[in-house]
Amino acid sequence: MINKLKSFCFLLVFFICANGNAQNFEVGNWFLYFGNQKINNRWNFHNEVQYRNYNFAGDLEQLLLRTGIGYNLSENNNNVLLGYAFVHSEPYIPGTDDKLKTDEHRIFEQFITKGQFGRVYMQHRYRFEQRFIEDVFKMRLRYNLSLNVPMNKKEMDKNAIYASAYNEIFINTEPSYFDRDRIYGGLGYCFSKSLKMEVGVMSQILQNSSRTQFQIMFFNSLPF
Repeated sequence: MINKLKSFCFLLVFFICANGNAQNFEVGNWFLYFGNQKINNRWNFHNEVQYRNYNFAGDLEQLLLRTGIGYNLSENNNNVLLGYAFVHSEPYIPGTDDKLKTDEHRIFEQFITKGQFGRVYMQHRYRFEQRFIEDVFKMRLRYNLSLNVPMNKKEMDKNAIYASAYNEIFINTEPSYFDRDRIYGGLGYCFSKSLKMEVGVMSQILQNSSRTQFQIMFFNSLPF
């Protein structure tokens, strides 16, 4: 187990160093925390922090804070959730070193369903967002398909090393309809059934451009 943990830490350091050396190639980095606290068998509390940078750290691109209350339609699965998100963005003004700072408030509704096929853990997430960006109102649909596959164990439990992948597409409710697509692949380590860490690379495809992001993610699903 110690050797496996050392290997995972080495991989994390490798990603960090590679990211630091890749800044000239416009590779960004996202630090992500996802919390899902179980209130009882039906209700749950979601909390999330995403700190997104144009480089490894220090050049803020976006800060996202998201929370919500969810309810399982069946025990421990088929979760519906109503939530709120605050998004502070600092995009660069094209052709300059200056940034344009904007704040966004979101109301969103989502549905998550999960399944397991052998060693493959699958999750579908459907999300509908109402976005208040300064004086502009927009709506957007999102669909995320994610897969986790333990590599050294049969289950996603303590000491499991796993491969992870997801694809998420964003669709606006008015022209132009395509907003973006995110494709991700990475490796994770389960410290326990409720606490895990993941590192990976995500390619974000926009209408007229694309960008690569390294991601360092922590997941916490401890009960109250």
